[in-house]
Amino acid sequence: MPSTDTLLAFFGVSILLGLTPGPDNLFVLLQSAQRGWRAGMAVVVGLCIGLVVHTAAVALGLAAVFAASAMAFTVLKLLGAAYLAWLAWQALRAPAPSGDAGDSGGAAAASASAAAPSLWRMVGRGVVMNLSNPKVLVFFLAFLPQFADPALGPMGGQLMVLGLVFIVAALLVFGAIACFSGVFGALLLRSPRAQQWLNRIAGIVFLGLAVRLATAQR
Repeated sequence: MPSTDTLLAFFGVSILLGLTPGPDNLFVLLQSAQRGWRAGMAVVVGLCIGLVVHTAAVALGLAAVFAASAMAFTVLKLLGAAYLAWLAWQALRAPAPSGDAGDSGGAAAASASAAAPSLWRMVGRGVVMNLSNPKVLVFFLAFLPQFADPALGPMGGQLMVLGLVFIVAALLVFGAIACFSGVFGALLLRSPRAQQWLNRIAGIVFLGLAVRLATAQR
């Protein structure tokens, strides 16, 4: 078990990493703005489930095997890029909401709500988004062991504890992003024109993330 000082330092670093712009927090921000804070929190839960899998892989030593395989890395990153490209296509081709912009948020928001995926589907999006990014696994493989000490006990147990601390930090940071972005997005959804532009921005960002992931190196 890592010492309390180590865990506090690790928690602080994890918070800072969560605040650093990256694919996961951008994904939370955009999904929350488009579909509301509840959908955003569902995505956050999915991302954290993915982090649990990554943590277990590192603790069990599977991550090292994966990181050594260029083919596995390439296949997974291309699948992740394809998924992001599909989300970009869906956002860009989303129909323009109809309704009176002065309708107190009525028609546009109601239309968006009716077309929104279920919360379980949003959880699934978060899981796929996280697990299909091999950079997360490679990062965990390089990051977690730096805070573990073989003299304090089995490395696997320490890595699991550190991974859980990282997940708590991610849950707090991403949850705050989801709530803030969801409230802001709810205001935008009152305007059909603003919603249309939000969809376009989301599509462009998702497409950019897809290109970035497809060209990522280990």
